[in-house]
Amino acid sequence: MHSNPSSHEVERHLTNFLPSEALEDHADAVGVVERDRKLQIPPLVWSFAFGFAGGASRTLASFRRSYNSTADKTLSAGGFYQRLTPTLAEYLRDLVEYGLDEVAVPHTVSEEFNRFRDVMIADGTVLRLHELLAEEYEGRREEQAGARLHLLHNVTEQTIDRFSVTDEKRHDSTQFETGSWLEDRLAILDLAYFKYRRFALIDENDGYFVSRLKRSSNPVVTDELREWRGRAIPLEGKKIFDVVDDLCRKYIDVEVEIEFDRREYAGTQSRDTKRFRVVG
Repeated sequence: MHSNPSSHEVERHLTNFLPSEALEDHADAVGVVERDRKLQIPPLVWSFAFGFAGGASRTLASFRRSYNSTADKTLSAGGFYQRLTPTLAEYLRDLVEYGLDEVAVPHTVSEEFNRFRDVMIADGTVLRLHELLAEEYEGRREEQAGARLHLLHNVTEQTIDRFSVTDEKRHDSTQFETGSWLEDRLAILDLAYFKYRRFALIDENDGYFVSRLKRSSNPVVTDELREWRGRAIPLEGKKIFDVVDDLCRKYIDVEVEIEFDRREYAGTQSRDTKRFRVVG
């Protein structure tokens, strides 16, 4: 059974991935470290990653407290703040880029995907901002500020094809535009982008998509695409989530019919149907 890794496991993986010696060597290379060596790079990096960037209280004072609690030698407020320089920002940016190159993004796409022109992944993430920016970047909660970064990543070419930054309240789904650019491309989407009309437009632009199925959608099975021996429960005409918990088979591979509303045109909105494959 899957279990979430403990904090000690996470720490071990990260320190193996970015050992102290490597952090210090790169700090020397870009000029972050001074001669007196009062600033300790490993405690700075990890206190920034866990005590500041991932913490609930994101202030420079809390950053300094986190650093001082892990470093061998503490720094005064003035001594700490004067070391928060553009060079340090570049150094931290280098670490993020290295991590994305080595861990988050695969270097190759499996041969099974060669049938597609490109494999595209759409996703978004929330960036918590200082409350003084709430007027421009409205958060989901009162007196909070947040920006949402939307990305369209081309896995095949290892590039970011599109990106946008909105306030936190703007849904990821609004930033994914369908069109002719989808031709022969596979779009991998999470549930934030789940919309039958969007899937229909991808299909009508000769594109492909993979998405998880929302339980609330519960489409009707129109055809079984795999035969099963024995007394298998027939699925045709049934709604997937009405029967899936009763199945003993290892896989489900069916065609379903979905209904959706077309975009309103000239004051009227039509209803349409499409058939898609569901595998699980």
